[in-house]
Amino acid sequence: MSKYLLNKFLFMVDRDPELVERYRSEPRELVSWWEAECANTVLNCHTGEASTWLRFDDVEREALATHDHVKLFELGAHPFLTLTLFIALFERDNTEPLEYQKSYGARLAHFSMPYPDIAT
Repeated sequence: MSKYLLNKFLFMVDRDPELVERYRSEPRELVSWWEAECANTVLNCHTGEASTWLRFDDVEREALATHDHVKLFELGAHPFLTLTLFIALFERDNTEPLEYQKSYGARLAHFSMPYPDIAT
């Protein structure tokens, strides 16, 4: 399991409107593509630099592919990264102000202190 890789995925997808739309419409395909093409890139470095060993485990891959922010939080993904990306994905489906954000929080209400460790 790699909290770093989960957070890298959330960070990179959230910052690219095209990837946000692909993640919304074909999440499983985007996760597979991203893992194969982007997971091992070194951010803010020339394209010749890459790692070779980073990959999601099955639980992480499934949580990402099903947009399961509760499971991602449980796995240690940073809640700010999941919230900002998921607002971009799903806020448009709601009609009331902050409706999605309230629903997001309500689904996490069963967690109590100490929260899952988000340190990478």
